[in-house]
Amino acid sequence: MWIKICGLSSAEAVAAAVNAGADAIGFVFAPSVRQVSATQAAALVRGVPTRVQRVAVMRHPSQQLVDEVCATFGPDVLQTDWDDLAKLRLPETLQVLPVVRDGDVIEAAPSRLLYEGRVSGSGATADWAAAQRLASRSQLVLAGGLNAANVATAIATVRPFGVDVSSGVERAPGIKDAAKIEAFIHAAREAADVAHARGISDESNHRSG
Repeated sequence: MWIKICGLSSAEAVAAAVNAGADAIGFVFAPSVRQVSATQAAALVRGVPTRVQRVAVMRHPSQQLVDEVCATFGPDVLQTDWDDLAKLRLPETLQVLPVVRDGDVIEAAPSRLLYEGRVSGSGATADWAAAQRLASRSQLVLAGGLNAANVATAIATVRPFGVDVSSGVERAPGIKDAAKIEAFIHAAREAADVAHARGISDESNHRSG
């Protein structure tokens, strides 16, 4: 289970995510209470282990912004709306995580995508039924309204490749809570283990039948 903690804007939040075992940390470069500059993000990831992926989160970015963030921050992954990618020139080494939202019409899904509600960071729960259908065709990272209390149900329902949380681990808009980050990651890992074990059991029963 790939787990991303998004919307980080302080050294304390970054440390909490890394120490709790996040696979990726996201920094927002779009208008938001969580928005940071490329210089701020670069300072925040100084000393972060290379095992933790650095994700630049954008929406309808200009080429100038992408170039600045890549040069100054050096992300491993660019997350932005799927339609944005065709208009951008990106470094060959930069991975992309296309965003698909509730209601988007998808004809040929990308091999990996992030699925969320209509408005990023709003805390609104995504359409899990639609996400489940896409998860059977792509490596889907589920976002939108997740928290420690519902992530296990989300994982059991959608069977995603990964999960992404922002507002669900905050004590106030834009202010991350270390205990909530730890609780979310623990709940997600535990749910993923259960889902994996159930999948193995289902496969074994199918073969024996």
